[in-house]
Amino acid sequence: MQGTTVLITGAKGGLGTHVTQAFLDSGARVGGISRSIKQGDFPSGDFVAMPAELTDGATAAALAQTVRERLGKVDVLVHLMGGFAGGKPVPQTDDQTFDQMFDLNLRSAFYTFRSIIPLMRDAGRGRIVAIGSRAAESAAPGLAAYAAFKTALISLVKTVASENSDRGITANIILPGTIDTPANRSNEPDADFSRWIQPRNIADLILWLASDAASQVSGTVIPVYGRDV
Repeated sequence: MQGTTVLITGAKGGLGTHVTQAFLDSGARVGGISRSIKQGDFPSGDFVAMPAELTDGATAAALAQTVRERLGKVDVLVHLMGGFAGGKPVPQTDDQTFDQMFDLNLRSAFYTFRSIIPLMRDAGRGRIVAIGSRAAESAAPGLAAYAAFKTALISLVKTVASENSDRGITANIILPGTIDTPANRSNEPDADFSRWIQPRNIADLILWLASDAASQVSGTVIPVYGRDV
């Protein structure tokens, strides 16, 4: 990844920390976005902290200019930002939960893609990788809002792939099962962690999708379910 500039949303999360470090280790220059990210979060001269609220339209619209000023270009966009809330059936799902799931799991992706894709089209190349969820393909009780917007994210990524194939831009989405992160362990302390997905394995897959080796892979939905296939 030497000479490659990567923009990562959700760069400070349980998965994002692994993905960001993996790209830095590969020699890439990385712009990391999250609400509270700081320059000291990744002690590397190739890391650029870019705090931003991507669920806000005006902030997201200004992202392209910020990227031009601070990074100069974007070869790879990795969209990890998302969030989970669930536990109630549809009749008991309140507006706040519905809106929150929309903002975190779909609106932020749409705004980010809308801002960054023109930079990639101007350059005539680019790689886009998004993280979805297994819940998008296997409906479960109590996950209506979360699953609905993760499903919509698949459609958005496929559309981006179709619209931009003429400019050498690929777009793919990964659907992991439960990822072995500190937050998930805290929420499910009695689970069998050996069945969960290791963040580094997902990071390695993202690195491959971002590479020249994956130049003909686009519009794909890649399940990563581990032992729970």
